[in-house]
Amino acid sequence: MIATQHSVQGFRAVPWTMLRRSFLYFPALPALLRAQDSRRTLTPLQALQSNIERITRSVNAKWGIYIKCLETQEQIAIDADQQMDTMSVIKIPLMVEAFRQIEAGNFKLSDRITLRNEDKRPRTGVIRSLDEGVQLTVNDLLTLMIIVSDNTATDLVYRQVGGIEPVNALMKDYGLNQTRATGEAKIWFDALHAAPSAAEFHREGRHPFGLSSPRDIGKLLERIKTGQAVNQRASDQMLAMMRGQVYRTRLPKYVTNFNIPHKTGDFLPYIGNDVGIFESERHNIVVSVFTANHFGEGAELEDAIGRIGRQVAEYYTYRG
Repeated sequence: MIATQHSVQGFRAVPWTMLRRSFLYFPALPALLRAQDSRRTLTPLQALQSNIERITRSVNAKWGIYIKCLETQEQIAIDADQQMDTMSVIKIPLMVEAFRQIEAGNFKLSDRITLRNEDKRPRTGVIRSLDEGVQLTVNDLLTLMIIVSDNTATDLVYRQVGGIEPVNALMKDYGLNQTRATGEAKIWFDALHAAPSAAEFHREGRHPFGLSSPRDIGKLLERIKTGQAVNQRASDQMLAMMRGQVYRTRLPKYVTNFNIPHKTGDFLPYIGNDVGIFESERHNIVVSVFTANHFGEGAELEDAIGRIGRQVAEYYTYRG
């Protein structure tokens, strides 16, 4: 005899014949139950990665993601070793090389550079709006290059350090073989203006602003955070600059309980990158998010990166 009416702790028993009938009428039910069982066996870190992957699937784009907690050594890598266009994220390696040369005595943060009209670059930044003849310190240029991604400042810093080759030599010395400065901002803008359209320019991919992988940039951020990029004093100065970042519509968008020194890089709507360090008293987490091939609304791509940032922050807020 089949018991059908009794209950256990408020749960009413279901006849086996009825349960078997449900499998006949709903053939997807066994797969659904198996998926639920699979989710129950995920570790917390695997669940975090699953949540992040779900966010990436919600936006049609190419993604590369690298996450590492410096205290626990936990890592998440989603296509983290593919070389991608950094856009303005390449300004971090340039900043590191500038501080290396400052430490070597080549020049000082207080040295002044006189702005000429031919130095001015379009798009992001404020220096292009200043009068010719204004004198800016190297510290001014580095700060503006990071916090407002100033392209004029970028090319003036390239000129100060001797071009792209010293940057590439330093990245090679660090073992970051996917990372390469490709040229001054002016070269990129000239190529863009010569292209038939911005979308076609991006599809061709012949003129990256810079190249790296999410893991490479993540390792560079770890060097900065741990004082191994030049030295501790230089790291402290670089992190102070990155904490002043003005653009906060990506990784920091939904995060309130971490400081996030970071650097964006974008060619919206096609590319929206953001890399940084989630800092708290208990945890320091490197987060490196690269994207490409996005042809939808730029705000949707930025919001997805913001939701990834929120997942990371919530996980490490409540992690024991």
